Amino acid sequence: MNIKASDATPANDMRQMTGMGRRIETGSFGIIDDEVGPHDFDDQQYEVVRRVIHATADFEYKHLMRFSPRAIEEGIASLKSGCNILVDVKMISAGLNADRLAAYGCEQFCYISDDDVIATAKEKDSTRAIESIRKAHRLGKLAGSVVAVGNAPTALLEIARLYREEGVRPALVVGVPVGFVSATESKEEILDTDLHYIISRGRKGGTTIAVSIIHALLLLSTRENA
Repeated sequence: MNIKASDATPANDMRQMTGMGRRIETGSFGIIDDEVGPHDFDDQQYEVVRRVIHATADFEYKHLMRFSPRAIEEGIASLKSGCNILVDVKMISAGLNADRLAAYGCEQFCYISDDDVIATAKEKDSTRAIESIRKAHRLGKLAGSVVAVGNAPTALLEIARLYREEGVRPALVVGVPVGFVSATESKEEILDTDLHYIISRGRKGGTTIAVSIIHALLLLSTRENA
């Protein structure tokens, strides 16, 4: 394969920044498309699924991913309007394309390591994830936001509770926590609502999955602008 370096693309471009990187990425997606084969996703949903598979090399996500009606449209519209991005752990923030989010005016928020959140979780024998979501709600950062949960099932359970009991409605819930205790159940709680969601059913998930989903939405948003 004859690979030539190219000029770097702008920092807010969602593609790889070099010719070599783009060739490798294109080749990877070609392999994914061949191995996935027939599926029932629409074009936008499949862009999310293939990027999750690209991030994990795990083709089981073809069977695990669930999308509510208009989830992708609502997610893209919210991002382009400069919504808040609320994440359960800082690892998600570290992986997101800050330049692209800044271009839309989006701000990221994560409260899980805040002193008051830790203190309250200890006092109530709760979890930091639960208390961080409650803090986000108190500060007005939860309603209308794109929420990405990749690590803490209890964060997802708290979002479902706030929706049921207080009518709090994020713009989109990316619910992909990984784990053995409450991970599956927390996702089913969100699936049982009429919220806009992108979910990976079962135990599998993680921060890498959450990042790949947000990046897929950002990529789709740039295609809309083209």
